[in-house]
Amino acid sequence: MEILNVIAAAVGAFAFGAVWYMTMSKAWISAAEVAVDDKGRPMRQDSAGSGNSPMPFVIGIIAMIVVAGMMRHVFAMSGIVSLGSGIVAGAGIGAFFVLPWLAMNYAFAMRKPALTLIDGVNVVVGCTIMGAILELF
Repeated sequence: MEILNVIAAAVGAFAFGAVWYMTMSKAWISAAEVAVDDKGRPMRQDSAGSGNSPMPFVIGIIAMIVVAGMMRHVFAMSGIVSLGSGIVAGAGIGAFFVLPWLAMNYAFAMRKPALTLIDGVNVVVGCTIMGAILELF
């Protein structure tokens, strides 16, 4: 039954990310300095030359499942068993584990601070959602 909790937490965080990046798409494209076509859409290409590769989405959902699975393990080992503690622990993991690493990588890559902010919100809120969902069931 725990696998269903992990999958639900992963889907919840992934869904937030989808909404977040749809809302922030223009700002993210600018901050990430992604090349765009004449319609303002990113010009990414898969190996066949089309811009419709599903691979980022496949990697994204797998990554969310891995993160949610490890978060469930950490929660179990730490005795986190309430919604409130799941929310706080999830937010803490996002804000104090993942975000600083992301910020460091972007700083060394000389990326715009706005990219750290946009992606950082996704990380912190996504981990908070995972923590909440893991402790709901």
